[in-house]
Amino acid sequence: MRSSNPVFSREGSFTRESGYAGFGTTQTPSAGGPSATNPYGNNPYGNNPYAGSPYAQQPQGQAPLTDDQLVEMYRAPSAGPLATGRMTIDDVVARTAMTLLTLVAGGGLAWFLLPDRNYGLAIGAGLVAFVVGMVVSFKRSVSPPLILTYAALEGFALGAITKMLNAALPGIAIQAVLGTAAVFAAMLIAYKTGRIRVTPRYTRIGIAIAMGFVLLLMINMVASLFGADMGLRSGPLGIVVGLIGIALGAFFLSLDFAAIEEAIAQGAPQKESWRAAFGLTLSLVWIYIEMLRLIAILRGDD
Repeated sequence: MRSSNPVFSREGSFTRESGYAGFGTTQTPSAGGPSATNPYGNNPYGNNPYAGSPYAQQPQGQAPLTDDQLVEMYRAPSAGPLATGRMTIDDVVARTAMTLLTLVAGGGLAWFLLPDRNYGLAIGAGLVAFVVGMVVSFKRSVSPPLILTYAALEGFALGAITKMLNAALPGIAIQAVLGTAAVFAAMLIAYKTGRIRVTPRYTRIGIAIAMGFVLLLMINMVASLFGADMGLRSGPLGIVVGLIGIALGAFFLSLDFAAIEEAIAQGAPQKESWRAAFGLTLSLVWIYIEMLRLIAILRGDD
């Protein structure tokens, strides 16, 4: 499966491994074999003695199946996913919870151990987290230890930054957390109810805006190194930029939801749920950072 999500789009993401039942494992019966004339190939259920009629040739002493029993048997879940270990939504929820708990633990460690203003450790942890995140993004195979390492380092950096802002603007931490949770819930509801549909046109427009946004931030960062101020982090323009940043984070979440839904439908391996958890964590971190910046501007911290 190919996805427009930056985390899920490279080769090898959310693909079915060979050997799973029903995907590339069809066997051709040998000529003259017992199943050569069987339209179901080597399917052991192809020679069902009751195929002609559900009541034909029933073992002695066994009552025929009723219509209700046949309906229940038809509605019963297949044993395939359990046997092959395919990815489910429960797997994604569990791995995402583990990743976010690790991120929160890293943030709590920084919150309680670091002084109010410690830019050095925050920047250092953030840079290392960025490097680890890039390795995870471009690594073809899924690595849960690297994903959890990224979450711990990113959480430590966010915890240090949040503590510094909270010292100047008490309550900003809980405001940013609640704001991020609200954006996530709103996007999930909008996606599940069909109000947002991830179409190719929707994806192209969103990716183009995201690339322009990142380029603008990079230009602003370079300009700030030479003492220039483009006003992107204060005033009305800063508020607009903050809102666009949060909207882009919500857009990334919609790509995550679509990629996860498609992966489950295509029977991706269970371990790919870690990749899904990583993608969701990246989007939530993006939204949280932009939420912090927007609230700081609104509360008068330039």
